[in-house]
Amino acid sequence: MILDETPLFDPGLLKELDWSENTVQFSPPISPSQPGEGLLLRPLCPADLNRGLFKVLSQLTKAGDVTPELFIKTFDHMKRTGDYYVTVVEDTNLGQIVATATLILEHKFIHSCATRGRIEEVVVSDECRGKQLGKLLVSAMTLLSKKLDCYKITLECLPKNVAFYEKFSYSSSAETYMQHRFFD
Repeated sequence: MILDETPLFDPGLLKELDWSENTVQFSPPISPSQPGEGLLLRPLCPADLNRGLFKVLSQLTKAGDVTPELFIKTFDHMKRTGDYYVTVVEDTNLGQIVATATLILEHKFIHSCATRGRIEEVVVSDECRGKQLGKLLVSAMTLLSKKLDCYKITLECLPKNVAFYEKFSYSSSAETYMQHRFFD
């Protein structure tokens, strides 16, 4: 089992984002190329399993017990499809993942076979909240979806988080989010 540094997607995509199109102000200024002292914004890689990825995810929801074999199998599937853009912020001083967000592409028949982007699993570790990393990740995922020619991007959030996402020009839709859970 090799937990190496192979990126889930081309890191150049994050470096090529047109940050001038960002709609949110950062104080102090940060960007994908300069996320803060000792921080690195980059694609997920297999070695992140041992860098606390699931510790961060468990601050959002039940992450479950994931073996290295299951992690690699899922990572390989995501990489093979090319539709998953799991992005992490690593504290390089600690060698730990401190934030993550995922952009998923959905291919549609509507809108002339267009692609929709969906942001999922935005979470910043308790220790790093207040460093604008959530803003950085949402801005980066939004710009990345535009770069990848998505006709729209959506996300789900709790009512208490609506004001946060409105800063990025997201708005509530008339659609109602519904679910049917098979497992907790």
